[in-house]
Amino acid sequence: MTTTVLAAGNHFIRPGLFTAAVRKAAGDTPLEIREIQFGWPHTPFGPVAEVTEASGTEDQMIQALQGVEICVTEHGPLTERILANCPDLKLFCTSRGGPVNANLEAATRHGVAVCNAPGRNATATAEHTLTLLLAAARGVGDTHTDLRRGIWRGDYYDYENCGIEIDGTTIGLIGFGAIGSRVAKVLHAMGAHVLVHDPYVRPEALAGLAEQVPLDELLTRSRIVSLHARVTPETTGMIGPAQLAAMPRGSVLINCARGALLDYDAVCDALETGQLAGAGFDVFPEEPVPADSRLLTAPGVVLTPHIAGGSQQVAHKAAAIVAADVGRYLRGEPLHHQVNA
Repeated sequence: MTTTVLAAGNHFIRPGLFTAAVRKAAGDTPLEIREIQFGWPHTPFGPVAEVTEASGTEDQMIQALQGVEICVTEHGPLTERILANCPDLKLFCTSRGGPVNANLEAATRHGVAVCNAPGRNATATAEHTLTLLLAAARGVGDTHTDLRRGIWRGDYYDYENCGIEIDGTTIGLIGFGAIGSRVAKVLHAMGAHVLVHDPYVRPEALAGLAEQVPLDELLTRSRIVSLHARVTPETTGMIGPAQLAAMPRGSVLINCARGALLDYDAVCDALETGQLAGAGFDVFPEEPVPADSRLLTAPGVVLTPHIAGGSQQVAHKAAAIVAADVGRYLRGEPLHHQVNA
């Protein structure tokens, strides 16, 4: 009996990558694989019915999923309406760390297992975090912009304008998961004294690498702070005016996690007053960043358009992670990354 699979890709994880990974994981199992490609990232993702960060429409998915038992995708939506109109669907694999494009409650009610791809972009995001950290600490953003405009920044050697070395500097990481732990290892190897605030971290995971401290202590001791927390009711807006004021004057702040963790207006105030000497951001409260955003004119900022998790390796890893669960499903084995009951 042939199993029908939908490979719903985009311009990052192309349908063909999903198809190749699924065929490899399926072995000799007969498959019919249909492909569809959505417009992300050329067309921004957004809400679709009750789910968020999705690409494509409910009508597109309903049409493509007719007779389909398994769907592998990155941003394709899975909504109550889609589930109600696609009775053959049994497994929905989203190649993301957070399956926000899937209605998990509805999927459970309709008997559809949902799997994700945890850790797919941990290495890429950690490397990008370090890129922004080093650039912000050494004033690369402003000096690069000025030099391209024909301005030679000789005043960069003024004492008050000089950047920060990593060696010997205390650096605080808020969050010590798959990304934060990788960042900590590199910073430790570079000679930094690493502080960590993460209520869920095991002490043995920090041994010889970092020091666990409360958030207020991390802020007052760290010259550079990097955010690696998930967005929860407790962490939303966790860094605001009071927290920025607690940091040493001339500090650097990095965020490659989520825009909701941070009060960006307060950050701009801190950059304009010199409380922060620099900042590096890959995530924002509104994406794309509005043309009138203060971040675009604030001094000392290095900005990238939410690309920290994007590498060619990530595309292949993500496809392979979800394809592995497809293979387990076809063999009747337990799924490793199922996120609903």
